[in-house]
Amino acid sequence: MPEAAVVRAASLALAHTPGLARHGSKPMRTLPADAELTSQFLGSLRSFDDAVGYPPHQAFLGACHPRELPSRPWVGMGSAGGQRFAPFGELMPEEEFLGLMAAVDEFNLLVLTPEVAERAAKRLASHPMSAHLDLGRIAAAAGDVTAALAGGALPVHLAPDTVAGALRGAHAEDESLTAHVLLENLACKATGTLALLHLLHDHGVDPLGIGYTISCSEEAVGDRYQRGGGNMGKTIASVAGLSESSGADVKNFCAAPIPALVIAASLVVAGVFEQVVVVAGGSQPKLGMKFEGHLRHGLPVLEDVLGGAAVLITADDGVSPRIRLDAVGRHRVSSGGSGAQILHDLAVRPLEAIGARMLDVDDYATELHNPEITEPQGSGDVAARNYRTIAALAARRKEIGRDGIETFVTERGMPGYAPTQGHLASAVCYLPHALSRLTTGDADRALLLAKGSLFLGRMSQRSDGMSVLLERNGG
Repeated sequence: MPEAAVVRAASLALAHTPGLARHGSKPMRTLPADAELTSQFLGSLRSFDDAVGYPPHQAFLGACHPRELPSRPWVGMGSAGGQRFAPFGELMPEEEFLGLMAAVDEFNLLVLTPEVAERAAKRLASHPMSAHLDLGRIAAAAGDVTAALAGGALPVHLAPDTVAGALRGAHAEDESLTAHVLLENLACKATGTLALLHLLHDHGVDPLGIGYTISCSEEAVGDRYQRGGGNMGKTIASVAGLSESSGADVKNFCAAPIPALVIAASLVVAGVFEQVVVVAGGSQPKLGMKFEGHLRHGLPVLEDVLGGAAVLITADDGVSPRIRLDAVGRHRVSSGGSGAQILHDLAVRPLEAIGARMLDVDDYATELHNPEITEPQGSGDVAARNYRTIAALAARRKEIGRDGIETFVTERGMPGYAPTQGHLASAVCYLPHALSRLTTGDADRALLLAKGSLFLGRMSQRSDGMSVLLERNGG
């Protein structure tokens, strides 16, 4: 059995979906009762050029490191230099994304207007990964959208307000199979597939070599009897051509990607599978989540993208960063619930376990939410708050002085830059950056930390979290 597991490759994807933003949980509940707010919302949706040129999106996709981002405000900087395709993946335009959703729709849920279907199929046919897509499904999705809407289907728009299609529910009496829920699941499947296809294509990965696929997305796939039964992992593996893979889902609110990485590495080290993929699709309900704060401050609707991530875990190849399974942090039941107590479990205790200092870690990746999104609605700068707490823990351990806290934050932290797709913002979005820095020698260690809000499920008052240390191979 291998002595260690490594992160061999990682990819990210974004899909620009302003037309779907009205179906985010908050806009869906707020807009129908307020025509004036709806008009303001639709008039504040971004163009694709604005979205692709938005500096945090370029950092997310690897065109620059987050520490290289210009000073805020990022809104209004223009689209100069923004590229759809970047080192870690791409930002897909919304019409193509509707076509992608149709291509992965195995139950004919999505109906597109013939014009949209034709344009989407034509554009996706020239996509670098078109060979992996069932473009015939897009043509088959073309149909009578007006009739579908008359039958109770959910309208699907191209921004700002053009009806491009309709999504049908699958059962009249099963709330888990309503059109809104199925839209969430189909969007998650499409974005996860897009990220996985980039992993395969951009890194030359043989899909037949993957033995297991773990999804760590936030959706709940199921029916009335098994509301969150899954299995998005195997679902995405199937459509992406991983014919030798099985799969399962890991759920832990926003923290799920880190437990998924630890489980994947453990399976590899135990010799169960030689190669495991961890994949995550986007969270449709979080589109437009904080739009009211954005509109109050004269900003566009900034939560207009869905994200995706895919990571390949294999046995040690002597080159790729190692996953230190002896340095896994976990928020114990016995630990307190304050931010400092949680981060002590996640940032201090795993390093203590291997005799390392906090200054031995070059990069701490935590909840990297874009503050330009979170601050206008009153959530503050989540990343900065976490980094100051981590730095304060280093000061408490006398590794730095109190006057060194801001330097610690600047040098070992980074600005939040991820869209508020919670599980993707919680560390996994930094993994491709960490992989690059740990492979080139620019960094020796990176600690990925994620937290989960278990109390949101109304089954526990507790939070949770997990962290894992990545280390330069041979370092």
